[in-house]
Amino acid sequence: MRIESNLNTTIIEQANQQPKRSWRQWLIGNPLQTADMPHQTISKTVGLAVFASDALSSTAYATQEIMMILALAGSGALSYTFPIAAAIATLMVIVTVSYEQTIHAYPGGGGAYIVARDNLGELPAQTAGAALLTDYILTVAVSISSGVAQIVSAFPVLYGYRVIIAVSLVLLVMLINLRGVKESGKVFAIPTYIFIGLMFTTVGTGLFRYLTGTLGMVVNPPESAITSTAVAVTPFLLLHAFASGTSAMTGIEAISNGITAFREPRSKNAGITLIWMLVILSSLFIGISFLSGAIGTVPSEAETVISQLSRTVFGGQGILYLAVIAGTAVILVMAANTAFADFPRLGALHAGDGFLPRQ
Repeated sequence: MRIESNLNTTIIEQANQQPKRSWRQWLIGNPLQTADMPHQTISKTVGLAVFASDALSSTAYATQEIMMILALAGSGALSYTFPIAAAIATLMVIVTVSYEQTIHAYPGGGGAYIVARDNLGELPAQTAGAALLTDYILTVAVSISSGVAQIVSAFPVLYGYRVIIAVSLVLLVMLINLRGVKESGKVFAIPTYIFIGLMFTTVGTGLFRYLTGTLGMVVNPPESAITSTAVAVTPFLLLHAFASGTSAMTGIEAISNGITAFREPRSKNAGITLIWMLVILSSLFIGISFLSGAIGTVPSEAETVISQLSRTVFGGQGILYLAVIAGTAVILVMAANTAFADFPRLGALHAGDGFLPRQ
């Protein structure tokens, strides 16, 4: 009896002892089982942060991309910025409505890849899928680089460390995503809504000051990145600016690709999140484009349009200015998270069809 009692005590002590955690577990947590996938689903509010941060972050650079092209014809051509932005916003609505219909028709996710495969065939599907996978990789590069540009606008002393900062941020986003979509969503949700609040505050304050005649123009504008030439304002130039400005639509397809990450009812929740994204994105894009023309912003590599706008609206580089720059930089870094969240899902669909290696 005594031997049996000692044996039971030993078993209980071993059961109570926690196994030593390796450095990998401390860093990225315990491995996630496939059977736990239903528990990794996310709500609409978290889904907006995970899948819409890419699209929302494009408001930080889309207006500047339009102005970069128009500046070739001189500063007078910048007056076309707002009309072009309005045309892009119209296209944005059309595309979003199409994706909203896709979400309900294909609740298993996949977006353009699945639609093309089922309706057009294998070759168009692989073309669309390959383009999206490439786009996700480029999204990481563009978003991180633009985020670093915002930081450098506020702190020019960091200009020489841009590459190091960018690579470090990519590694940080990767590390967070290795802990799972649910955990990464919680991490990114708060900064996303802080960014949305700050940008609506900036645009709202700017519009109020514009209507009351107290807005003024950009003080000490940076040197333009474009040397004005004798280029005339032609339909080709306007179409070129329109094409560059469509970077504002980057990431709209992300929600339709990641329907399976949402809680039930998946289609309904994903569709509502997509509409939320459209309203926020189009409002900010139109507002920023209008105000940028009103205050005479200059497309420059030394200072971003957002930086010029916020310091003009808030009357200098105070706390609110720094908050906007910080929020914009964070949302741009988070935009890279969309690629980390969606690339594996789209890749899994390709793998299921035999076009990528399976696990």
